[in-house]
Amino acid sequence: MSVTSDLVPDSERRGLIGAMPVGLRPFASLMRLDRPIGTWLLFWPCAWSVALAGVWGQWGLFGWLLLGAFAMRSAGCVYNDWVDRKLDAQVERTRLRPLASGRVTVRAAWVLLALLCGLGLLVLLQLTLVAQLVALGSLALVAAYPFMKRITWWPQAWLGLVFSWGALVGWPAVAGAVETPALWLYAGTVAWVIGYDTLYAIQDKEDDALVGVRSSARRLGRHAALGVGLFYAVALFLWGMALWSVRPEWLALIALVPAALHLAGQVARADPDDGELALKLFRSNRVSGLLVFLAMLVVGLSVQA
Repeated sequence: MSVTSDLVPDSERRGLIGAMPVGLRPFASLMRLDRPIGTWLLFWPCAWSVALAGVWGQWGLFGWLLLGAFAMRSAGCVYNDWVDRKLDAQVERTRLRPLASGRVTVRAAWVLLALLCGLGLLVLLQLTLVAQLVALGSLALVAAYPFMKRITWWPQAWLGLVFSWGALVGWPAVAGAVETPALWLYAGTVAWVIGYDTLYAIQDKEDDALVGVRSSARRLGRHAALGVGLFYAVALFLWGMALWSVRPEWLALIALVPAALHLAGQVARADPDDGELALKLFRSNRVSGLLVFLAMLVVGLSVQA
């Protein structure tokens, strides 16, 4: 079997899949090991929350949360592909996904899902009780997500609720309770996710229209870049409120300037008719996430000092 047959068109790490034994390649693709961007986007809200809470010497939390983000993102991809396996077979970009193409059986996918959930459980046990309960609260949102594209033009908003949940988990993992800054952080992250996932959806507009899948990119049409800009602006405002609730000084807000410039650059370059560019801009949010993390870390540690 060729390496190409194991990859979807937007694969980032073709060499990684190719270096694996042939029998493992479909499972690696199912877990999106060739597209680590999803793990980073799930991890950053967790890291932001821990950083803004002040860390309190618990630096090892970042490692556990990164492992948890990997496990849960991979598990989410397996579940999503199981739900969408028939739909994916009709879309050019996704027809080569392992379940849609038949290279992984449904039974094997469920075994893999169970193993990934076991890894997630290991991470969950490292957190405080409140953080554990909050984390478990996301399961219903995760389970419902694959169906949202069938019933609403804004599945990106539901994804925002899911992918931002780490902001609510990280804070009690440090502070022992969900407090106001975490709520501001969560709300801002929801807006950020809607923005970047609208960029991601631009590449699928034509195929989505053919199979009846709805998305914010299709709903916004020619105004997609403007919509992304508005969501990013809302995200920055709400993140600023999170910083202000921890350190009510204008100086603290300056920490968000690098992230704001990076997000503005995405909006300035976005073209609703250029799916390839939209994918590149979407992936650049791993850098945006890092810049927001540094802002949260600086302010969180300054309060702790």
